[in-house]
Amino acid sequence: MTSAASSAASSAVSPASVPFPGPGAGRGAQRLVSPADLRARAREPGAQGSSPQTLAALARALCQQVESVVVGKAQAVQTTVATLLAGGHLLIEDVPGVGKTTLALALARCLDLSVSRIQFTADLLPADITGVSVYDQSTRDFRFHPGPVFANIVVADEVNRATPRTQSALLEAMGEDQVSVEGRSLALPDPFMVVATQNPLDMEGTYRLPEAQRDRFMTRISMGYPDVAAETAMHTDRAGADPLEALRPLACAEDVRRARSAVARLHLAEPVAAYIVALVAATRHDRALALGASPRAGLQLAGLARARAAAAGRDFVSPDDVAQVADAVLTHRLVPADRFASAAQAHQAAGEVLAQIVSRTPVPGS
Repeated sequence: MTSAASSAASSAVSPASVPFPGPGAGRGAQRLVSPADLRARAREPGAQGSSPQTLAALARALCQQVESVVVGKAQAVQTTVATLLAGGHLLIEDVPGVGKTTLALALARCLDLSVSRIQFTADLLPADITGVSVYDQSTRDFRFHPGPVFANIVVADEVNRATPRTQSALLEAMGEDQVSVEGRSLALPDPFMVVATQNPLDMEGTYRLPEAQRDRFMTRISMGYPDVAAETAMHTDRAGADPLEALRPLACAEDVRRARSAVARLHLAEPVAAYIVALVAATRHDRALALGASPRAGLQLAGLARARAAAAGRDFVSPDDVAQVADAVLTHRLVPADRFASAAQAHQAAGEVLAQIVSRTPVPGS
């Protein structure tokens, strides 16, 4: 985990897989696509905004570049990129030292956007995040100094080490893309994304994220320990160099806005929408769950399914897209009815219940 710095300017859960079964999958390494290539594809005849092919190329390029830093974690990287394209926020939860902050910073380095990093600590205050007004003697008036939340990508490192009062400073920002300060509502930059990391709740000095805040995160992933080959490569390939320094921006703000707009317009047939509603409703009526998924969860499930389809080069969402991303979107919102010794066990139980719901819910066209 990276070092502490209160409001530094530059920072969830099952290893949910959001695989990109796009053209060329399984054919070995592909060359990285340059920003010029991506923009050229967007200008090709018939390409309005971002075509499915352009979106798929952008997704692959981002994944390839991030995976050059976060070795052996393709599923986590794919989920992160899909969350970006869907316009959501990401929660990364795992033990210290497995690359949570590195993944967040690698994504930020691949985008030509403003980035801020906030190291959450027990003494961090809401104003350290949103900003504060300071008296200016030259003008004899108070001048607002924006906090680190006013950035395109906000890396909230170890978010559950701050008090609930401070954690709540992100609620409005994540839900409405704005911050209310001293009676004024200030818009946040577009695009805006929070990538938060947190340690397991069983660890010392952590505060549980409330259900309302967990519901703001579109996806939650876990890094897990690397396999032997990937961990060995960390020792042999880096030669003392910081791999983040080798990353280059692949997309600017306008590229991300265009991509998100195209993803949001992806066709979602009525039977697929009904399938999403059925999955979400089933979590509310299952006796093994004390709290099911909200309507916001259903909307975000549709959003991530659209991003998965776009990353595969398709212009429509299939039921399989929904089923594949359900774990990443829904599990962290569910509360088991039974009590468990640890948060990890509770999350695992919620995931098992969700898997049963997905398996027994009728699939359109089957």
